[in-house]
Amino acid sequence: MSGTAAPAQGRSVAVRVPATSANLGPGFDTLGLALSVYDELVVTTLADDRIEVVVSGEGADAVPRDASNLVVRAIAYAYDAVGRRMPGLRLEARNVIPHGRGLGSSGAAVVSGLLAAKGLLAGDVELGAETLLRLATELEGHPDNVAPALFGGLTIAWVDESGPQHKKLLVHRGVSPLVFVPESTMSTSVARSLQPLQVPREDAVFNVSRSALLIAALMQSPELLLAATEDKLHQSYRAQAMPETDRLVQSLRAEGFAAVVSGAGPSVLVLADGPGRRGEAADLAARSTDTPWQALMLAVDFKGGTVRDITEGST
Repeated sequence: MSGTAAPAQGRSVAVRVPATSANLGPGFDTLGLALSVYDELVVTTLADDRIEVVVSGEGADAVPRDASNLVVRAIAYAYDAVGRRMPGLRLEARNVIPHGRGLGSSGAAVVSGLLAAKGLLAGDVELGAETLLRLATELEGHPDNVAPALFGGLTIAWVDESGPQHKKLLVHRGVSPLVFVPESTMSTSVARSLQPLQVPREDAVFNVSRSALLIAALMQSPELLLAATEDKLHQSYRAQAMPETDRLVQSLRAEGFAAVVSGAGPSVLVLADGPGRRGEAADLAARSTDTPWQALMLAVDFKGGTVRDITEGST
């Protein structure tokens, strides 16, 4: 769609989007948590149709520098959705979220592009929360990562006849996330291919009960997190593809830590019931595996993705 030319050549916006961890054990394709690791970018419109992409940090050697860049594709998708012609762009990205590690890097890229488009189109077309979630889900394929990336906190995401929906919930202040990031990567599509199309009824009931319990544990009863993060729908099926991840999860859980595979893996998320417990989990991980794990002691991000106009002379 060529559309109508959008105004404000030379406008610049700054975007900041958090990492996310989806599933959280039993909440497969439904629950997501925003974490305090951020990708940041600055997008400036150009007077011509050039696409300039500068990337530093995570994935800098592999990320496309042209219109096939996922952030640029998301910007173009938003412009097309509202009937506007995308101008030329200069994109400067500083990536911190690990790629291919189950921390929502692709979802963050999609959300970054959509928020950039929101900022660039401000005053011409307004992209509201519902529209952003719909576009992000169309690009990403499912809303469990993009919802917390957009809105922060703990999110429940679902799809009904009106499209993707979400509910943001507050997390108990005692919940202290810890993420173990390995050097290896895991493809989300490969991880999904390892799961069966059907599961036993008992397993489905098991996960329904644990998902409900997990909401209670994260919001008001962190002492229940170990039981609440049990899962029978996806982690055991994927274990064969990431044995070191499975070994670490089992070692941590055996010592009482609420450890789960983060998203599609291979990172491991620990939902500790207090900041002090994270050090104990890190020590255990160092002792129980030969795999080098980077331990990230994080906070829950409650704000979600942000965009602000940094055009020279803007107020």
